[in-house]
Amino acid sequence: MGNATSGKANDEPTARPSLNNRRKAALRLEIARHAVDLFTAQGVATTKGEQIAHAAGISTRTLWRHFPTKESCVRPLLAAGLEAATEQLRDWPPNVGLLSFFVNSCESGTLPQAEPAVLNLIRMTHTEPALRVVWLQAHDDALPVLCRLLADRSGLSSDNLRIKVHAATLNGALRAAAEDFAQRYATDNSAGTEELTACLHTALHTATEGLPY
Repeated sequence: MGNATSGKANDEPTARPSLNNRRKAALRLEIARHAVDLFTAQGVATTKGEQIAHAAGISTRTLWRHFPTKESCVRPLLAAGLEAATEQLRDWPPNVGLLSFFVNSCESGTLPQAEPAVLNLIRMTHTEPALRVVWLQAHDDALPVLCRLLADRSGLSSDNLRIKVHAATLNGALRAAAEDFAQRYATDNSAGTEELTACLHTALHTATEGLPY
């Protein structure tokens, strides 16, 4: 990927969401946390939408206004980590490689720490097909954002095939790293920054090596 002419992928100020939108986002995140807690405690199949709504202190009707299915209730938690990673890329210095940037960010603590509930959720995406769909959709929705960030950095169009491949590669590497770390955390609850850094390093380094065929 080419070097940026600016330390930010986009120097335009970002408009702050309205108070109403912030409240909606907070409610959706609260619903997601309760959904994960219930899915973890009793399984996805036996959890009802009514139970999630009750735990969140809202009506079932309100729940379905925000989410089309019970599995989609977890979407805000899955999307939050991706949004944090893409937002972090806006601070990617022009002369620092992608691998070094992410590893340094992880070691310096500027990347948000993954919550145990989120790690539980990521692990469940391997055994619950409906949750897997939500997880993959969250990554698919992140692709256009990554394309724009990389396009701004390189000076190419976001429709450029190279940019699309680079964005897809980065997206896949981040997903693989998150899934690997979640599995490590399942067997070692003390897994932290060093383990997350190792996962990111391996995934991104492998991605930058290209196909060995």
